[in-house]
Amino acid sequence: MRHWHWSSESVTEGHPDKICDQISDAIVDEFMRLDPQARVACESLVTTGLVFVSGEISSRDYVDIPRLVRQTIRDIGYVDLKQGFAADSCAVMTSIDEQSADIAAGVNKALESRDYGVDDLADEGGEFLTGAGDQGMVYGYARNDTPEYMPLPISLAHKLCQRLATLRKAGGSPLEPDGKALVRISYEGATPVHIDSVVLSTQHVADIGYQALRDYILEEVLAKVLPEQLYTKETQLYINPSGRFVIGGPQGDTGLTGRKIIVDSYGAIGRNGGGAFSGKDPTKIDRSAAYAARYLAKNIVAAGLANAAEVELCYAIGVAQPISIAVSCKRSDLVPEERIVEAIKSLVDLSPDGIIKRFGLLRPIYQQLAAYGHFGRPELDLPWEKCDLASELAKLK
Repeated sequence: MRHWHWSSESVTEGHPDKICDQISDAIVDEFMRLDPQARVACESLVTTGLVFVSGEISSRDYVDIPRLVRQTIRDIGYVDLKQGFAADSCAVMTSIDEQSADIAAGVNKALESRDYGVDDLADEGGEFLTGAGDQGMVYGYARNDTPEYMPLPISLAHKLCQRLATLRKAGGSPLEPDGKALVRISYEGATPVHIDSVVLSTQHVADIGYQALRDYILEEVLAKVLPEQLYTKETQLYINPSGRFVIGGPQGDTGLTGRKIIVDSYGAIGRNGGGAFSGKDPTKIDRSAAYAARYLAKNIVAAGLANAAEVELCYAIGVAQPISIAVSCKRSDLVPEERIVEAIKSLVDLSPDGIIKRFGLLRPIYQQLAAYGHFGRPELDLPWEKCDLASELAKLK
């Protein structure tokens, strides 16, 4: 069997880019709570002492964005100016405009509705279709490495970062909010057989020595997260390899929304369309269609049609239905991919309206996804993680 390696990275919720994702999605959530039909596309930037929020938002309701920004930063754990960045002392600036009227025209009434005709739709009791909020392609991926059908490298990297946050928030640890983890897995064929290496860097208080920090990470993080059968004496460990990580968060690096899209998805083991998830309402196919693509890929693997699957969906702005659906079973398919595509077309409505309805996306569920990944996450019971399509797809075998 082919021997190969794959590495994937995750970052903690206190990483500057992830702060921005959480701010942007806190804003999306608040608009979804007040006005589910709001159109939201917002980006955030953080740096030393400053948060800047910009974007295009159309809604009938008002949201106090500076208040949301400060609460999000406070919840993450930046509350003391000694950390170089704090919720109650940073400046918050906003520059918000309405959604472009040209974009809104295509989203509010899809090309299919415009072609069909208003009178004809009314005669049949139909409704206007929502058009895709942009053109582009999205990818969904799944493999049978883990019970949640996620690639093992990104799954373990997320769990290491979540463990850092759990210890820090429990109190009494030397940890500060910023951090990141990288895991490299050795595979034999489709099977993960060994954790080849782990890189973990965590921000910490100034008065702890390197050896004490290393021992703490070994005992309280790595030993608690990494599976014993894969984590051995041969696993190479790099713990805070720079030696010191006291200056972190926005004081150490500028952060931007959407700069961790590989962390958000599959750790680069599957392809990525390039569009960020965070800061966008579900009419934006970068977000909603990516969830649908993951749902399809996961159900293909859960149905036993492949050990790993990737689904590509392509959309045109203002058009409801995808212009292309492609499935790749990564050389492990038991059923021709063309048959899977035809089954998908008959079983799932992949228009924005269909996706929004299937997954209940017009509600405040997004901020919880803005750190530690949008996929997998069994603790969140996400609708696009269900395998309720698998039994139908299994009939193709």
